[in-house]
Amino acid sequence: MDEKAVAVTPASPGNLDAVMALLAPHMENNLLLKRSRQQVEDLLETGFVAREGGRVIGFAAVEIYSRKLAEIQCLAVNSDWQQRGVGKQLVGCCIDLARRENVLELMAISASDEFLISCGFDYSLPGQKRALFIPTRQD
Repeated sequence: MDEKAVAVTPASPGNLDAVMALLAPHMENNLLLKRSRQQVEDLLETGFVAREGGRVIGFAAVEIYSRKLAEIQCLAVNSDWQQRGVGKQLVGCCIDLARRENVLELMAISASDEFLISCGFDYSLPGQKRALFIPTRQD
């Protein structure tokens, strides 16, 4: 499994089944928020797939909320390909897209803080602004 054999490209509607199959175990294990097929299909427009030998091994998308804020969504890498730089490639594509769209801030919510920090993310924004969350429903 050679990292150089991995190609990261913009996602297309034809990737939907493969992306859903990739995301399913991550959603089942509560590593990602559960998303419907339609929600994932909507994310393909601003998403990226990582492929090795034609097989989808990673996915990430950017949800643009406004010119001020976007979020990385559904970042997932096949377990056989984790710790090989695929996630960083996907995050890099998401950052590039946010920059091209002139979005001021890109956020990511993850169970792996260390990974996001290694990609350049930090806990706070300039001026010590912090994001705080409260759940509004119970699943």
